[in-house]
Amino acid sequence: MKLIKYITENKRTKLIKKQEKFNFIDIGKKVLAIESDAVKILKDRLDNSFTVACEACFECTGKIIVMGIGKSGHIADKLAATLASTGTPSFFVHPGEAGHGDLGMISNNDIVIALSNSGETEEIIDLLPALRSMEVKIIALTGNKNSKIANYSDIHIDVRVEEEACPLNLAPTASTTAALAMGDAIAVALLEKRGFSIEDFAKSHPGGSIGKRILLLVEDIMHTNDEIPIVFENETLAQGLIEMSQKALGMTTVVNKEGDLVGIFTDGDLRRKLEENVDIQKTLMHEVMTKDCLTAAPNTLAVKAIEMIQANKITSLAVTKGTKVIGALNIHDLFRAGVM
Repeated sequence: MKLIKYITENKRTKLIKKQEKFNFIDIGKKVLAIESDAVKILKDRLDNSFTVACEACFECTGKIIVMGIGKSGHIADKLAATLASTGTPSFFVHPGEAGHGDLGMISNNDIVIALSNSGETEEIIDLLPALRSMEVKIIALTGNKNSKIANYSDIHIDVRVEEEACPLNLAPTASTTAALAMGDAIAVALLEKRGFSIEDFAKSHPGGSIGKRILLLVEDIMHTNDEIPIVFENETLAQGLIEMSQKALGMTTVVNKEGDLVGIFTDGDLRRKLEENVDIQKTLMHEVMTKDCLTAAPNTLAVKAIEMIQANKITSLAVTKGTKVIGALNIHDLFRAGVM
């Protein structure tokens, strides 16, 4: 009993000492080194199969179908999303579901990109004869060039790694990083081949900040109709202040009796006039307004409106069509729209 107790206590002491020496940063650096080395080796190994695969995808008249199981499935899903958002129509199909009806989502003018580190994923192997009978071209990204999936594919890209970052050499870590990097390389190569522009990117990202900067127009965010602050040039400054207070845009447009824009009056103008002790009940708007004010057309890009505001050190703009005021906006509207 004493011997057993001694051995147990000795093991516990060694475990405590080991835990005391444990360093998360050292482990993190080791993992990053292994994974970065895996990508570097991948770069050095790139050959003509990459070119052939990219050319096939570029010339594809259908869609790029990406599939994988487990961690490779997550990477495949991400690759499909990246392709789709950068000009190459693509979507992910789960191999298990494909064997139970989802194969009908694939047509003979599509290309299938299959991801499998082992190259022996049964769910994908089971689909290969059906895909071949449909005359679907298969591009395989595997870590085993002698695997069933590699041998059955029309094009094989070698993404093998020397080791996983996992100390057990089991958890997909470096291998998924390599597959992810290769997928990105394919997507970006196609993007450049297509001449995919920032405007094209914005069209597939209308909800993102880039999309808003490229697509959002002044007319999409301006205040219209009863929300526009408007006073006539022969009205008093007091009436102008009431309009500014009610519409809360920090300004009011000033128009003549025909409704043409003749000027603008802002919070900044008000502060300056109050310093001059003007009588707000007797002073008329045409006496204090800023003539030849800066305006924007409704089809002006919102990002361009920001440039106008910042360059001229102002906070608001009247929106006009010809000489008529059709809208108004200020810097807060642009901020809320997400373009600043």
